[in-house]
Amino acid sequence: MSTVAMDKVIQKTAKENEDCQRLTEIPGIGPVTATALIAAVGNASAFQKGRYLAAWMGIVPGEYSTGGKQKLLGISKRGNKYLRTLFIQGARSVLQQRHKQSPGLSHWLAQLLGRTHQNVVIVALANKLVRMAWTVLCKNERYRAPVLAVTT
Repeated sequence: MSTVAMDKVIQKTAKENEDCQRLTEIPGIGPVTATALIAAVGNASAFQKGRYLAAWMGIVPGEYSTGGKQKLLGISKRGNKYLRTLFIQGARSVLQQRHKQSPGLSHWLAQLLGRTHQNVVIVALANKLVRMAWTVLCKNERYRAPVLAVTT
């Protein structure tokens, strides 16, 4: 089967599947990522929390703790490499278009970019996208953009 034919199959599957439609509303998740995630985890009910799904994908930081001091290391890179790559690339595209995102997400990204390196921000955003995807799948809800907290 040619690449064009496979793209058409993925597009058709994404349009017909309600879960895929809800997932593609999340920034950075397209038809390829949505169909791959559903093929890998189904409705994600096997995971109690979004963090567990992110850990299964290998997109959470490793941890080293001793004597009451906790140190977070790089991402663990265990788990599904293909899904992790898709989410990292999706996060990269969201970061490039951060000014077009919802105010809450855009503000969060700007704050994070002010504190740390761009690649760390990309991984943190990918982690956030995985957790959003888990919520959309497990709770059968539509994506709701993060809101900007107003302080008075």
